[in-house]
Amino acid sequence: MIFREATIADIRQIQIVRNSVTENTLSDPNLVTDEDCAIFITQRGKGWVCEIEKTVIGFAIVDLVDENIWALFLHPDFANRGIGRKLHDMMLDWYFSTGKTYVWLGTSPQTRAEKFYTKSGWTTNGMHGKDEIKFEMTDEDWKKYKRTKN
Repeated sequence: MIFREATIADIRQIQIVRNSVTENTLSDPNLVTDEDCAIFITQRGKGWVCEIEKTVIGFAIVDLVDENIWALFLHPDFANRGIGRKLHDMMLDWYFSTGKTYVWLGTSPQTRAEKFYTKSGWTTNGMHGKDEIKFEMTDEDWKKYKRTKN
């Protein structure tokens, strides 16, 4: 299992993972284009992937411009192995190392993602749009969370 920074060459496999999930699905897979992915991992922020035998099985992308987690997805066949946790932690460590002090994300209620973010020290702050819970994390909260889990 290899964790590394995402590249343009990973986008095809990132899209496969994104469209493999059974929760937080896209109503139309064409809503997130390859060009969107490229912009987010090269211009707006950064991404990371986990690969096994040269196949991407999970990824995370953070957006410095809008200060949010753009994506964190894992192929369902690889759930409950700590892969999402490692991608999450790598992403937040990098994000806060840039000097940012706040980040947010939206996710569907009553999903594994909601439980994951709650356990990961995120704070809920109402709704994002009409269908998603808004989670927030500060640099200070991230540092506190990391101290308690180590």
